[in-house]
Amino acid sequence: MSDPATPESTTTAKLLAGKPVAERVLADVSARADALRARGVTPSLATILVGDDDASAGYIRIKQRQAAELGFTSPHMHLPADASQADLLAAVGEFNDDKTVHGLLVQYPVPGHLDYDAALSAIDPDKDVDGMHPVNMGRLALGLPGPLPCTPAGIEELLAHYEIPVSGRHVVILGRGPTLGRPLAMLLAQKRPTANAAVTVVHTGVPDWGDYTRQADILVAAAGVPGIIQPSHVRPGSVVVGGGVRYSGRRLLPDVDESCAEVAGAITPRVGGVGPTTVAMLFRNAVSAAERATGSA
Repeated sequence: MSDPATPESTTTAKLLAGKPVAERVLADVSARADALRARGVTPSLATILVGDDDASAGYIRIKQRQAAELGFTSPHMHLPADASQADLLAAVGEFNDDKTVHGLLVQYPVPGHLDYDAALSAIDPDKDVDGMHPVNMGRLALGLPGPLPCTPAGIEELLAHYEIPVSGRHVVILGRGPTLGRPLAMLLAQKRPTANAAVTVVHTGVPDWGDYTRQADILVAAAGVPGIIQPSHVRPGSVVVGGGVRYSGRRLLPDVDESCAEVAGAITPRVGGVGPTTVAMLFRNAVSAAERATGSA
């Protein structure tokens, strides 16, 4: 394909839809799950939900439907909103001890009186399908094998799928959060054909942060501030990936204003960009965990 990260690219941006990327990843996950079941092992992704937040419950249903399509079991614990920290840790411990459970996640956010980070740290690192356990973040920092944070891994997969050159290019990430900005910077700086980039991380506390984003071959918005990236922040012909979002009710509010498509060479859509790839990476982590646990990796 023509390189969208050059100033000579057209101003009609190519849309980087996440669905075909996710479908390819999930086809591989399905084949690996079939191979496990042929050996008598059914891969399993367990979930814990605390409280009755509608959006969180919806995310759990999405994961359960995907698990069923892939032939995973999906045991689930739903704790009441007034559950104690001890209740939450006990639920984590029960799934940790269950050898038929290969992957585990605690749906975020949890009610305000609970310590989510403590619950995350209590998860067996090898069952951590979100890739956010401190041990797994350390593995990522050191370049060691382990489950990768899902949204960063999905972004790398998306760029590779669309044959967007990353190696040797300048990636600018706006946002330094622990779930996206920081781990993505570590991931894309690693020496790999689909990474090996020069990475700059900036944030809204940096004066004139737009001076940095306008230098990017690939710009990743990870601030969680709706509409923060405007056309004036984008280098003409560059690649723009919207990773950060917030919600207003059920409406998704992305970091990247849709008008940026008039300047970018390639851009993720407002809906259906990074989201589908994030879910796909979750199940890739889960099937990898099942393979490791049963000596199939």
